[in-house]
Order: sequence, then structure tokens, then C-alpha cells
Amino acid sequence: MSSTTSPTEADQIAKANASGKTPVVFIHGLWLLPSSWDRWAAVFEEAGFTALTPGWPDDPETVEEAKAHPEVLAGKTVGQVADHFSDIIRRLDKKPAVLGHSFGGLLTQIVAGRGLSAASVAIDPAPFRGVLPLPISALRVANVVLHNPRNWNRAVPLSYDQFRYGFANAVSEDEAKVDTKNPERGPLLITSGTKDHTVPPSIAKASFKRQQKNEGVTEFVSFPDRGHALVIDHGWRDVADTALAFVQRFVK
Repeated sequence: MSSTTSPTEADQIAKANASGKTPVVFIHGLWLLPSSWDRWAAVFEEAGFTALTPGWPDDPETVEEAKAHPEVLAGKTVGQVADHFSDIIRRLDKKPAVLGHSFGGLLTQIVAGRGLSAASVAIDPAPFRGVLPLPISALRVANVVLHNPRNWNRAVPLSYDQFRYGFANAVSEDEAKVDTKNPERGPLLITSGTKDHTVPPSIAKASFKRQQKNEGVTEFVSFPDRGHALVIDHGWRDVADTALAFVQRFVK
């Protein structure tokens, strides 16, 4: 395994390959951990898939560890994190479905653009380079980190109010490049919550319009009255079922 692959991730890869089932790789966003996908993983495994919930490089195992040592989350570029997930996927015997939320949705599109995904679901995805709309609400969330230049290369925890308002960063980096025209991209679903402050519908729809240029299937689903926490809040199952139905259309 690569130097960034944790023992937990190595075990998940081995389990997936041994199962003979189609893998589903879940990619979490900023300020979350792989455990945020536990309920989703159970839903997909009940449907006959094998689930992997890898972390970002150096992800802590628990929320308590993340709070105690936020510095381990800092100093990584989008490209480095995308390479980490790409390396994990390349070690799978079967091409997986890939699902990501927020910044994980951006990473999902990067991985898909590399031709590594059989089908992809980007849930309220952070924008990639070339996606222009950036509403005031998204700038307000990003300002939590970006107003202080000293924060640019370190991890910054959110206050309760900041977390409640935004929940994740909607700012792309120069490395946030997505190959929207690769014919090997595979089917892609982009979703949006109509009350999302971090990745407002205008951002998600702009990503969708750019992805429509791909010859593969590209679809968009809007969830009324849902915010950015829609993968873990009380209505998470509706989003999970929508994602599962899309994946099942293309991946067996």
C-alpha cells in the first residue's frame, strides 16, 4: 500500500476485493470524518455493494482526536488528497461507484474525470476551477478561514454558529481541476439542497452545466428545504436512497 494508506483503508481494500462485490467509495468533506458515512455504508451494503469509507491523508480516527490535534488536517492540497483517493481506487479489483459530499463532491468529480469511477454522485459539491458563481452566503462561510492569511495553510475549527451556518468550505483551489470531457468519466449525478449556504444551488447548477458537456449521463437533483448537512441530518435517508437508485441504474 502507499505511504498515505492507513491500516484501516488497507483492510477495507482487501475486504472489498475478497467480497467479489462492486465497491462503493465514500469521500467525506471538510470538518467531517469517515464515520459520517456509516449509515450510508450500511444502506449500500444491504443493497449488495461493498462499502469503503477512506479518510483524507492523516485523518484522525475519532472526533476527539481531531479536536485535540487539528494540525494533522492542515497542509494538504486538493491534488494531494485527490491522488490519495485515486490510489485507493486503483487498488480495487472492480471499478467502484464513488460518492462524495461538499469538498468530497469536488474530489469525486476529479476522480471521475480521471476515468476511475463506474458511476459518481457529487452531493452539494464544492466548485471546481471554471465554475464562476460564488454567492454572498458561500463567501461568508469561506471568510471564516480566508480573512486571516495565517489560516491558509493550517486547520481552523469552526464555532458552533459558523458550523451551523456553513458546515463546509466552498472555495476551490488552483489544483481543483476537473476533466469534464473525458469520455471515461462515467454517469454522474449532482445534487443540491435549496437552502444550502455553503454550496448554494447556483454553484451546483453551474457545475452541472459544465459536466453536461461530457458524452456520459449527467443528471441533477434538487432537494427542497435542505441545507448543506443533508447527508447527516434527519433527512439523510432520502438523499441516500436517491444516490443508491442512481448508482443501481449503472452499476451491478
